[in-house]
Formats: sequence, C-alpha cells, structure tokens
Amino acid sequence: MNLIEEFNAYRSKMNESILAADNKVIKRFFNLDTNAYAAGELEVKTKEMIGLACSMVLRCDDCIKYHLGKCHEVGINKEEIFEVFSIATLIGGSIVIPHLRRATEYWEELEKVNQ
Repeated sequence: MNLIEEFNAYRSKMNESILAADNKVIKRFFNLDTNAYAAGELEVKTKEMIGLACSMVLRCDDCIKYHLGKCHEVGINKEEIFEVFSIATLIGGSIVIPHLRRATEYWEELEKVNQ
C-alpha cells in the first residue's frame, strides 16, 4: 500500500469508528468542517489552499495530507502548491520545514496518480 492509500484507508476507518459512537458534538464538529470547505463566497480551491497553509503553520501532518489531497482533486498545480508552501513557511518559520519536506513527498506521490 502506498503513502496515499495508507493515509486514506486509515482516515476512513477511524472516521467510521468515531462517527459510529454517535456523539452529537463530534458529529456536529465534523459537519461544521465539511460545510466550511464547501463553495461559498470563496471557491473551494481557495479554501483548500487556506486550509493547507493553516495546517502547515499548525504543524498537523494528517491535516496537511488531507488538504494536499483535496488541492490535487480540485486541480491545483505544483506552482500553486509551492506558493502555498512558501507562505506557510514564511508565517510558521523554520519549524515548518520538516512538515514542508513531508508535504513535498506527499505531493510528489499525488502527482504520480495522474501519470
């Protein structure tokens, strides 16, 4: 199983387990997250790039992978991704660099999907 399949399989499995607990607060939070990234005054592409930059600054590798996957799905290209990476690194500082490395690795794997 590759990096992308492993991440998506684990995320799906655990989300199912979490939602099966039927906790109202958790379900509402998941719903809020889903709705926040839906098209509105900002297009989905823009929202995903914002989510990616914030995830990098907050140093959440799972969130970075998730938003990279979504960015790939909505057609964001490598040049756009690296602009997001540059802003996140500028805002977050050098502590973001290890996450930048892993994000670059994950993006390279996503790019292979289209080849």
